[in-house]
Amino acid sequence: MSEEKHHQHHLFHHEKPEENQFAASEVVSSETTFGDEQVTQTADVYAVENVNYSELEQEKALKEEKKHKREEHLGELGAVAAGAFAFYEKHEAKKDPEHAHRHKIEEEIAAAAAVGAGGFAFHEHHEKKGSKEEAE
Repeated sequence: MSEEKHHQHHLFHHEKPEENQFAASEVVSSETTFGDEQVTQTADVYAVENVNYSELEQEKALKEEKKHKREEHLGELGAVAAGAFAFYEKHEAKKDPEHAHRHKIEEEIAAAAAVGAGGFAFHEHHEKKGSKEEAE
């Protein structure tokens, strides 16, 4: 193991990049005069090679599609949960006539939440379709 190159993984198990992986391709300098002094500024310019933007855009679109799909499912789950709670409150209003007014109000709020969650799921469904078309 003494002759083998041993990679140590640090914080969050990331590998260190090789030292010459990003070498400066060009050095740019500019000179400026302030009163009696002349100041020279230099900057290293790095070139990015072999980047296929269509693949990057496609990968981004696929990630966006997955995101919208997850959010669509969350919206559906919210609509089902709020609808179930609305039915439960409707049942409680019949079962507990002393607090029926309170249960009816909670039923209406839950029904409105179910409609809102359904609308959100519908919106995310259309966003997902747009992302899918963009990926293709």
